[in-house]
Amino acid sequence: MLDRIALILTIIGGINWGLVGIFRLDLVAWICGGSDNIVARIIYTIIAIAAIWCVSLLFRDNDIIDEKRAAK
Repeated sequence: MLDRIALILTIIGGINWGLVGIFRLDLVAWICGGSDNIVARIIYTIIAIAAIWCVSLLFRDNDIIDEKRAAK
């Protein structure tokens, strides 16, 4: 479950960066009233932690994941 949450947050972060790159619109900053706002900084930090967590997905053994699915 934690993997899915981290992946969703990372996707949201990627979409936000896409908006910044294409339209110069930082959606998180726009919603929170600026990028210096404490709420925006917390959101940025949570998304960064989620992205770091997703790096671990690259190095996991897929057999373990497949065994869990087969057990269900």
